[in-house]
Amino acid sequence: MADIAINAVDRRVQFTGNTGTGPFAFTFNILADADIAVFKNDTLLTLTTDYTISTNADGTGSVSLTGSGNGTALIASDLLTVVGGRQLSRTTDFVTAGDLLASSLNEQLDSNVIMVQQLDEKIDRTIRIDQSDETADMVLPRKSARANKTLAFDSSGLPAVGEEIGDYRGDWAASTTYSIRDLVKDTSTNNIFRANAAHTSSGAQPLTTNTDSAKWDLIVDAAAATTSATAAASSATAAAASATAAAADAVSTAADVVSTAADVVTTGNNVTAAQAAQAAAELAADNFDDTYLGAKSSDPTVDNDGDALNAGDLYFNTTSNLLKVYNGSTWQAAAVSTTGLLAAANDLSDLNDAPTALTNLGLTATAAEINYNDITTLGLVEASKTVTADANAEITIPDDKKLYFGTDQDAHIRYDENTTDTLIVDGAKVKFGKAVRGNNFSSNATGSTTLSFETYQNFILTLTGAVTLANPTTETTGQTGFIIFIQDGTGNRVVSLGTDYETAGGSGLTLSTAASATDIVPYVVAANGRILLGTPQLAFA
Repeated sequence: MADIAINAVDRRVQFTGNTGTGPFAFTFNILADADIAVFKNDTLLTLTTDYTISTNADGTGSVSLTGSGNGTALIASDLLTVVGGRQLSRTTDFVTAGDLLASSLNEQLDSNVIMVQQLDEKIDRTIRIDQSDETADMVLPRKSARANKTLAFDSSGLPAVGEEIGDYRGDWAASTTYSIRDLVKDTSTNNIFRANAAHTSSGAQPLTTNTDSAKWDLIVDAAAATTSATAAASSATAAAASATAAAADAVSTAADVVSTAADVVTTGNNVTAAQAAQAAAELAADNFDDTYLGAKSSDPTVDNDGDALNAGDLYFNTTSNLLKVYNGSTWQAAAVSTTGLLAAANDLSDLNDAPTALTNLGLTATAAEINYNDITTLGLVEASKTVTADANAEITIPDDKKLYFGTDQDAHIRYDENTTDTLIVDGAKVKFGKAVRGNNFSSNATGSTTLSFETYQNFILTLTGAVTLANPTTETTGQTGFIIFIQDGTGNRVVSLGTDYETAGGSGLTLSTAASATDIVPYVVAANGRILLGTPQLAFA
């Protein structure tokens, strides 16, 4: 590169926002493309793959992202950093008695200045004392002393080891992973502990007797403070009584008052002790007042001092007559009244109104009607037992279940849903008190016609053209019936048969040809795919 001047500018520039792929200009000078490093957020980009460089004659230039790999266009949350990245090395060596070229010398000097500027830019990003500050030894404490500690400064302003770092993890819980210096609250004593060893918790509270007690250090002894507060309150009461007695002694007689200076001093000491005890008692009472807020008509939003509520605060709600506790976000009942609750030992005998309870459960039958269906309790035969229809006057028996008759249950009716969709009567003869007839199908027919033996038993076909009885798929072995063929007003309509229909001698059907002629052909299903047709009865008139 031609000789250039090195500008006195920072060798670092940053770009943010929806600025696409660039170009992103830099005003510091470089001697080669490798003299800069480009970061997108925290990722070091690769020259050519992620970005390219366009250099001006004076060594300044710009960076453009390639749009691929890590060099995609900048979005609002991206930060692009272009910083000096020349290797801190010397690449030119002047040989004794050799040529000393001005261009080589300039390039070496330019390189030195660039490397100094890079170091200056890095120093600008370090923690350092101000130029006008007093000279100080800013060496950090040793690694072993500062590990897991905060950085602090002593009274001379020199680096020192600060407090240990700890995280408050809330209430202690079993089966929880804790790290060193984690802080927890023992809810059984309100004591605060800090973990001195990483572990997964086990056992139960209090932590002072927990199986992992050696892994916890007591930081705040709230239990002892509570005991002290109680003792202070008791001392305050006793001191107040002593003060009252001392006052009575003081006025009982003037002679006693002036009898001895020692008595006066003693009495003064008692009063001072009483006042101190009273102050301690008042502090304990205030602490208690911050936890139990007293009786109120609605949920309070602050404590009695106007401070924020804390988890565990209590108050008595005079509207609902409930003691409530604050869980950290809402108030909830601390105790529940057992009035009106059902006792398990009473086996529902303590219901206020059993019929109403049945209605609320959606049951319309009475207890007596329910017992009629209690076959296990009442046996299989009982004259008083009945079957009650539903609100639609219907009785439903599940699919593939049986309705039995008689004491020996040798007769039953069932509906076969899974295979044949058939209502089956087993174990008894069937006698109908009135005529029984099958379902009849009546329609004009021409061309290919498929008879539905599943839906109909008898068929009445008016022939309006040549007809072919196609092979059905719905026949059932044993089914019988008849087919009536009626010629239309034209006549001479011919009926052909599919292969599932069989006639005596395989001769097919020969029907009447006269207009409006009526013929009857009986049939019986011998098997699936075999429908046997009887001899046609012709020309009914």
